[in-house]
Amino acid sequence: MTVVSVSMPDELLDRIDEFADGHGYTGRSEVVREAARNLLGEFEDRRLEDRELMGVVTVLFNYETTSVEERMMHLRHQHEELVQSNVHNHVGDAYCMELFILEGSLEDISTFVGKIRATKDTLTVDYSVIPVDGLNEALSGGN
Repeated sequence: MTVVSVSMPDELLDRIDEFADGHGYTGRSEVVREAARNLLGEFEDRRLEDRELMGVVTVLFNYETTSVEERMMHLRHQHEELVQSNVHNHVGDAYCMELFILEGSLEDISTFVGKIRATKDTLTVDYSVIPVDGLNEALSGGN
């Protein structure tokens, strides 16, 4: 197995170590391998290919980090055909949250989420996708 060196903040490394200890992993390498597999597999769901999708993306960042807010605004304009709605909220005393409602292909949504994840100083990025063409069935319970 190849050994890879990765730079990360001490706080994140501490969280990985605590997670490994608390969940029965053999060590941080096992946690990082599983996280990498999950990240790479997120958008490889073949059932979602060639379908129109709705996506919801939430981004949390520190209020003082104006570069993240500027980057979010830039991405919103860069992907205006994908972004159907965007909301900016203040959370607590120190944080901001961006909420994006997207409609487009798996490839477009995955590109957008990847660009957000690559933005320095974001604290969390979370998303979900659902096929728009199956929305009526999903909401009615298939009846």
